Amino acid sequence: MDRPTILLNPGPVTITERVRASLQKEDMCHREPDFAQLMLDIKQRLVRIYQDSAEEYESIIMSGSGTCAVEAMISSFLPKDGKLLIISNGVYGERIAKMVETHGKQSVMIKSAWPEAMNLEEAERLLKSDKEITHVSAIHNETTTGRLNDLDTLGALCKKYDKPMLLDAVSSFAGERIEYEKWNVAALASTANKCIHGIPGLNFVIARRDLLEEGTSAAATLYLDLYAYYEKQKDGFSPFTQATHVAVALQEALKEMEEMGGWKARNGRYREISERIRAELDTMGITRFLNEEDYSSMLSSFHLPEGYTYEELHDELRKSGFIIYAGQGGLFHQIFRIANMGDIFDSDVDRLLDVFRRLTSAAGRSSTRA
Repeated sequence: MDRPTILLNPGPVTITERVRASLQKEDMCHREPDFAQLMLDIKQRLVRIYQDSAEEYESIIMSGSGTCAVEAMISSFLPKDGKLLIISNGVYGERIAKMVETHGKQSVMIKSAWPEAMNLEEAERLLKSDKEITHVSAIHNETTTGRLNDLDTLGALCKKYDKPMLLDAVSSFAGERIEYEKWNVAALASTANKCIHGIPGLNFVIARRDLLEEGTSAAATLYLDLYAYYEKQKDGFSPFTQATHVAVALQEALKEMEEMGGWKARNGRYREISERIRAELDTMGITRFLNEEDYSSMLSSFHLPEGYTYEELHDELRKSGFIIYAGQGGLFHQIFRIANMGDIFDSDVDRLLDVFRRLTSAAGRSSTRA
């Protein structure tokens, strides 16, 4: 069987042939009733992915990337006189801080070094002492390193101090456990083209219905006002043009995921692949950047193998039909990342590991000759 280039970056992902075929359906107009019905169906499927969100939460769908969803969430739900406690240990927590600043709102950030866990002791100290803090934000799966952050402990703090959580679940939604009530989640943001295995172009925010019905939008922009989307999408329509083809693919991907066992089955498959990759690369001398227990189910980070720059490693893997991902910021020259979301077969993993064996063997011979 011919295989496409396998995307091992943390989204977009390699999609299934079933999802790809859905893109060949007839074009749709975003103002027609049939498209509105499709959107209502997607909205219901999104909130049903996790059992404890099905009754009390609503999904709001926008055209744009995952970052668009996070910014819309921050813009709409953080009050103008509010203050956001940002728990950061990677690029994406720092990005939220930039969003808050851009919208002219207040925040305080607890910033840990990227290889480290969230500093939850400092988080509790601030929640106890800073009475201006109204909301808390965190990154669930910090793809800077592949760390699955400890949301159980942070969520318990949010409950204890009665602070609603605004959660960046862009790369964890539908692939990791999420506890809306336990973590005091007011809203979370994610996207179609990661664990759901759709294509890029649509994002969504899942928020408490009472917040949407009784609250007041704090959005400082027209396009990112989730309250306006919520009102329009009660009938399946949207204030602005939606990515219609992406919506068709998203519906198909959601149906496929449900038939395959939902988020728990997806999480199990991800862990099976990622644990195998980490174990095998370890035998080749390619060491992990984090401890084994720190990783999420679908993303791993590794120190660059001896004898290779990131560019060289990337190009060799690309020639063999795989795309990996670089480290971000100061980690560019230290690590590479492998994500295993998407339509990845066991045979793809076999081929990937064979390529790494060949490359590490070649680097060893080169080092010996030197």
